Amino acid sequence: MDRAAIEEHVRGIIRAIGDDPDREGLKETPERVARMCEEIFAGTEYTNAQIADMFSKSFEQPSADDIVLVKDIECFSYCEHHMALMYDMKISVAYLPKGRVLGLSKIARCADMVCRRLQLQERIGADLAEVIELASGSPDVAVIIESRHSCMSARGIKKPALTRTMTLRGRFKDDNTLTSRLMDMMR
Repeated sequence: MDRAAIEEHVRGIIRAIGDDPDREGLKETPERVARMCEEIFAGTEYTNAQIADMFSKSFEQPSADDIVLVKDIECFSYCEHHMALMYDMKISVAYLPKGRVLGLSKIARCADMVCRRLQLQERIGADLAEVIELASGSPDVAVIIESRHSCMSARGIKKPALTRTMTLRGRFKDDNTLTSRLMDMMR
């Protein structure tokens, strides 16, 4: 990430909106914003395969045909259209283990890293499903996301709304009974 370029552009934005980037309250803002960008967009530094590799710690699976569900992982991201915050985000990830189970914290870490990119909510679901499939070795993955978008609530139409998306892969996509079991677990 190019911190100097971010600082320069933030100074330009401050000037463009009619303020003085050298006034006391704004002097250090470009540097702070650049540091913030390094943190909140850290996921841009990695491919989905690299994220899966970083967080693929797994353990022997005690029994077969279990659905593993990690529900309501709290995350945030930024919309690629307006660079506006996606907030109150809850991500639920389910998969059918294939002989091994991922460490539960690794699933949350995967979700967090996928969200640390300029994103669409739909792509977060697709990217996270791919990461979990790669990390777990299971093609049977479901990702359910609920989020609010400040590009709707704070600008434009100014109507807060909850957006839900669901990404289904493998047996979750093809087996209605399995998907129904998952939906029961989500309640």
